[in-house]
Amino acid sequence: MVIQRSFRKSVAATAIAVSLLGSFAALPSISFAQDSSAAGAAASATAKAAKPHVVVLATGGTIAGAGASAVNSATYTAAKVPVDKLLAGLPELANYANVTGEQVFQIASESFTNDNLVTLAKRVSALVKQSDVDGIVVTHGTDTLAETAYFLSLTVNTDKPIVVIGSMRPGTALSADGALNLVDAVSVAGSKDAKGKGVLVTMNDEIQTARDVNKDVNIKTNAFQSQWGPLGMVVEGKNYWFRAPVKRHTSGSEFNIDSIDKLPQVDIVYAYGSVQPTAVNAFVDAGAKAIIHAGTGNGSVADRMVKPLQDARGKGVLIVRSSRVPYGFVLRNAEQPDDKYDWVVAHDMRPEKARILTMLALTKGNVTTQELQRMFMEY
Repeated sequence: MVIQRSFRKSVAATAIAVSLLGSFAALPSISFAQDSSAAGAAASATAKAAKPHVVVLATGGTIAGAGASAVNSATYTAAKVPVDKLLAGLPELANYANVTGEQVFQIASESFTNDNLVTLAKRVSALVKQSDVDGIVVTHGTDTLAETAYFLSLTVNTDKPIVVIGSMRPGTALSADGALNLVDAVSVAGSKDAKGKGVLVTMNDEIQTARDVNKDVNIKTNAFQSQWGPLGMVVEGKNYWFRAPVKRHTSGSEFNIDSIDKLPQVDIVYAYGSVQPTAVNAFVDAGAKAIIHAGTGNGSVADRMVKPLQDARGKGVLIVRSSRVPYGFVLRNAEQPDDKYDWVVAHDMRPEKARILTMLALTKGNVTTQELQRMFMEY
């Protein structure tokens, strides 16, 4: 009996000891689990903080468009998909940056107005002043994308990357290009090596400068080209640079959107065989402050158009000779005696971009032809 009682006490003591040991052993395990969870959360927060913050400003266009079926690559409705859905459909963006979005407009870019340009540029300017914003991406319709990009390049004073992109096919189409264009844009906008290079356009894997790039094709994905070549390429989220802009832009510009609320009227007159001065006279009567003459060849002006343009200049309207030819540049005093007529040449600026620069020049007041010519050579 004594032996049995002793045995039972021993077994009970052993059970208590095992129980206590089990409890003590469990305590560090719980602590380690809590520490591991906290460490994981901290690491996640650190990783997120380490990523650049890129803001996507959506304005509509084909990249936000939708067609009736997957084969509709050219027949679709633009400006339908809101920015939140556009970003939600691309979880890959999180690999490159912390991305947030704002819907600034929801319009097709052919309907962009001067007021839209000013509103967008002011929003970009406000965002780049924030210390928690590292880069900006603007999604835009392709028709006037190059004009908007050039406007931002001239008016937003920052060295932070600003990238303007669109797509040639809606997201519903087979082989849609918008998704990759947007991923490339976020990658570039969030990269340190894009800093100080001005406003960029990333389309079809290429990195173009806003000044040079233009829409040359209206139905294929390689629509945007520069006669001077791209700055580089984006391949699988990595930037490869081959040249840099040498013209003035962004932080080096004399224009500042923060002090611009309205743009003056500048119109374009297109040259063609048998052209008459009807448009010139109408624009002058309508209050145009400048006229861009999109001439043939080297900015040529038909004989019957010289006098109407001289008369317009005599009334204080600035005359800028550009060319409807997409490549090359207009030489001063070549086809026309610009010094004699007090005209300006647009150099390598196409008519629509010459209009952008001339409008901004006029915001500085009564700009002289000498000052405007300087701007065309510097910007």
